[in-house]
Amino acid sequence: MSTIAAVELDADEFALGESLPALDDGELEVIRVAATNENTVVPYVRVSGDGLDAFEESLSSDSSVETWRLVDDLGDERLYRMEWTEDILVVVHLLLEEEGAVLEMHGGQGTWRLRVLLPDRDSLTETAQFCEERDLTFAIKHIYELDGSVGRGQYGLSRDQYEVLTTALGQGYFDVPRNVTMGDLAAELDISQQAVSERLRRGHKNLLESTLEVGESSFGEPTKQRLQ
Repeated sequence: MSTIAAVELDADEFALGESLPALDDGELEVIRVAATNENTVVPYVRVSGDGLDAFEESLSSDSSVETWRLVDDLGDERLYRMEWTEDILVVVHLLLEEEGAVLEMHGGQGTWRLRVLLPDRDSLTETAQFCEERDLTFAIKHIYELDGSVGRGQYGLSRDQYEVLTTALGQGYFDVPRNVTMGDLAAELDISQQAVSERLRRGHKNLLESTLEVGESSFGEPTKQRLQ
């Protein structure tokens, strides 16, 4: 069964580790990444925050960056196309060896945070072991198994939670003012009002944990962790 995992990498062990410190409270977002071969990764990187000029100056001396090109400058954020050739073992292994995909990638405050899609749990285990053997950080924060729906599974929602949340959204439960009550939702779904309340709360919790995790500016010190 396909697996989505939220993981953290130590920025010092990954690409742009030499350039990230130039950003003051800034963040990088990789909006597309591909491995052209086992030696090169080509990402498009959106950079925001203070210190953009200093970050750009540091790219030329960053050993992980073979080439880079400014694609767009919006003032408070910039978009770059880069070629990474060093400190990319984890991503190359994920993309080429495990046939996975990087769904999200954010860097800042000494940490890279990724959400990755892999064919199965074994592929995640292999990646964790790959990193452990090379003394690389691979901290697994959350794991979600996909069960019939990528849209539901990647956010850690059960089928019942997904049904309640989408029904509530469609019928205006989250509107201000509300168009329906919790009792109306219970009647529509033919379940108890208590069941609606529990599924809404648990669904909200899973959505917040899965969507806020990768985009946060910091999650503390990364730790080396192996999938059990």
